[in-house]
Amino acid sequence: MISVRGLSKQYGGQYGGVRAVDDLTFDVPTGRVTGFLGPNGAGKSTTMRMVVGLDRPTSGTATVNGRRYAELSAPLHEVGALLDAAAIHPGRTGRAHLRIAAQTHGIPVARVDEVLDQVGLAGAAGRRVKGYSLGMRQRLGIAAALLGNPPVLLFDEPVNGLDLDGVRWIRSLVRGFADEGRAVLVSSHLMSEMQLIADRVVVIGRGRLIAEADVDDVLQRAGGPLVRVETPDHERLGAALADRATVECPAPGRLEVVGMAASDVGEAAHALGVRLHLLAEAEHSLEQAYLSLTEDSVVHHGHLAEPAADDAGTTAGGAR
Repeated sequence: MISVRGLSKQYGGQYGGVRAVDDLTFDVPTGRVTGFLGPNGAGKSTTMRMVVGLDRPTSGTATVNGRRYAELSAPLHEVGALLDAAAIHPGRTGRAHLRIAAQTHGIPVARVDEVLDQVGLAGAAGRRVKGYSLGMRQRLGIAAALLGNPPVLLFDEPVNGLDLDGVRWIRSLVRGFADEGRAVLVSSHLMSEMQLIADRVVVIGRGRLIAEADVDDVLQRAGGPLVRVETPDHERLGAALADRATVECPAPGRLEVVGMAASDVGEAAHALGVRLHLLAEAEHSLEQAYLSLTEDSVVHHGHLAEPAADDAGTTAGGAR
């Protein structure tokens, strides 16, 4: 189990600089996959680095099974982490990289070959890491995390650089670890993957806790029934429903209605004489719930470019 209590990290001095993590408290229980979510710059990677002793907290604690990482006598047997797939000497072979780590903890050489096979790198174990693709480096990092067969695992963006087959493999691997009774913390920006593998989520923004809950509870907070509608008269139907539900128009001819059952939307359309091409109830997605939770915590906002005007003063979309 990972336990984070009042954890803070200040860069640049007490009276200035950046507060990357701000009084953060949460748990990563055993037997479950905990998704660690937040916008860029939210403090996820800094938090994970403090858990494994790579950064020193300004205040608060982060412990693994009740002890700080620095107090673990054989950390590879207690916790495995993939935080930076590039943090590997490029001149070493994949096998040599793992053997050096294994020797520091008295792990048998046979275990190196076991994990190389487990992550699909047995055929590339003798190649130098500088010739590895990003996906191969990710697999090697996961192999290093598994060397000591630890009960606690941390993965920071583990699907980066992986192809579709690799993403599916990671999904199965992570779920399997939790099913074995391990505590698993996974950060990712891919909400669709998190919805498939996570039992619970910890959401942070600007270094502070926003939510800690089971995925099902987070989805329920997103609102009532979600109904998707396709109609050539979306403006009239949307206006009629706006007093009774939350209505969004993600694209012309499409509506997303929250707070009304599909049957009620259908009755309203019938009363207006509006033709429907699609009327379907759908589940809320973790992406929708996440965006709602973090909308006030995004540090780096992008902006769409304004349409360019032609010589006549009109935009690419039509008349001025």
